[in-house]
Amino acid sequence: MRAKLNGTRGSVGRAGPGTVRYGGDTSSVEVTSNEGATLILDAGSGVVHADVADVKTGRIDVLLTHLHMDHIQGLGFFSPLFEPGVEVHMWGPISTTKSLTARLARYLSPPLFPVRLRDLPSLTVHDLAPGTVQIGPFSVTAEFVVHPGQTFGYRIEADSRTLTYLPDHEPALGSGHIRDDPKWTSGFALAEGSDVLIHDAQYTDDEYEERVGWGHSTLSHALDFAELAGAGRLVTFHHEPNHSDEEIDRHHSEVGERRQSAIRFEAGLAGMHISL
Repeated sequence: MRAKLNGTRGSVGRAGPGTVRYGGDTSSVEVTSNEGATLILDAGSGVVHADVADVKTGRIDVLLTHLHMDHIQGLGFFSPLFEPGVEVHMWGPISTTKSLTARLARYLSPPLFPVRLRDLPSLTVHDLAPGTVQIGPFSVTAEFVVHPGQTFGYRIEADSRTLTYLPDHEPALGSGHIRDDPKWTSGFALAEGSDVLIHDAQYTDDEYEERVGWGHSTLSHALDFAELAGAGRLVTFHHEPNHSDEEIDRHHSEVGERRQSAIRFEAGLAGMHISL
């Protein structure tokens, strides 16, 4: 199994000379099994960089963590949705009020977008409940995590490897630190023993003090969470839009010098390839 980071920025896109390496596109990750099956995790503006431009037949599955705009704004530009020969299956958190189709149609319809969701040729939308589903060679476990609104984290298992994707997650909410008891730690079951953990690390420790409850994490919290879960590697994600490449470098270097963690951790780069 392998992954490619197509969009790593959080909250809003931020393209410019200061964000070239870590990227200005919002959340999207492409996961491919050894046999070539593809999952797309979130459809922020980064989804346009997925390696699917030549796909004319077959199946692609898109897993949405939640419906905040920075995670769905690339949907209308995801080329497989407009190919009649491509079967696109879209999965997202179930709601007690409206179907996923109805909620997505608020965006994919005029006046916000010229094409209506119902007019897409080969789209099937799935309201996903917490639990595990088999999608081709992928075993996908979804669980609600701490973030405003109904938000999933995902655990992806294939080819004897495990990838956990928690792009918007605040596991320290309520205490200011990661608890030692996994029972009270949001997302622990998803991340436990993962080979690779892609995790929200939007804020510095100082920034977090003014943003408690906003649904995001710090690098320190992400590292504590990775250590508690016993993850093999931490890739930080959902970078603060106001942080330049140099600021992200400096922050990761400072935390690395201070912590001396046994966990391998690095900032997620735009276009980064991860082999599991």
